[in-house]
Amino acid sequence: MDKIIYPVLTEKTIRLLEKNQYSFNVNVQSDKKEIKKWIELFFSVEITSMNSHRLPNKKKKIGATTGYHICHKRMIITLKSGYSIPLFSSK
Repeated sequence: MDKIIYPVLTEKTIRLLEKNQYSFNVNVQSDKKEIKKWIELFFSVEITSMNSHRLPNKKKKIGATTGYHICHKRMIITLKSGYSIPLFSSK
């Protein structure tokens, strides 16, 4: 699970939960096949489609030099009906 960094919970992604779509930030080097395998094994779900996009770079200034903040790739995953991913633990 080191490829999947964390689930994304924003206003838009909460609306997507109604359509059985989940959003995760993942490692930039990982591809769709790896992420699909990990999510299907870890959460025991079936995925119908996946969309991905890279987040825009953010400038970061350290002293006199300027660089870019390391950004992640965001995956929007659509599950088959009847499947769901628990985003919060029930403890």
